[in-house]
Amino acid sequence: MNYRTILASAAVACLIASPAFAKADKAFLRDAIQGDNSEIALGKLAAQKGDSEGVKTFGTTLATDHAMAKEAAATVATSMKVRVTDKIMPEARAELRKLNKLSGPAFDREFARYMVRDHEKDVAEFKEKAAEGKTDVAKLAAKTLPGLEGHLKTAQSLTKS
Repeated sequence: MNYRTILASAAVACLIASPAFAKADKAFLRDAIQGDNSEIALGKLAAQKGDSEGVKTFGTTLATDHAMAKEAAATVATSMKVRVTDKIMPEARAELRKLNKLSGPAFDREFARYMVRDHEKDVAEFKEKAAEGKTDVAKLAAKTLPGLEGHLKTAQSLTKS
């Protein structure tokens, strides 16, 4: 293989990979927005139904922080022609149904347990996306990550109380 063939092959590989990355970014944004919607709904429920002051406060924080995160994600999504939705994730819908049947300390335990599991997954996904580079979606992930890590720590502390 000569130098020009290698360069041409690399250029073709970049062109082929670009739509895949774009699609991955768009899918990430759709999921991030639905995740924000989910956290807003679950946070509001916890602020309303939580037994402890810690769960109520965390619920309010989740709703507020994820509303701001959704706003930031929506700005990037709009620029990439990704539809901004009010839908929530299917697993969050199931958790809302479960939490609505609970009250008192049982509600708090289940809410905290779910938030730990959910934020562990979110932190991993946002770290991975942030590490991809300098795209607007990677920058958004990097900017959002500290808040998600803070939520995870709070949720973990609530499972110990």
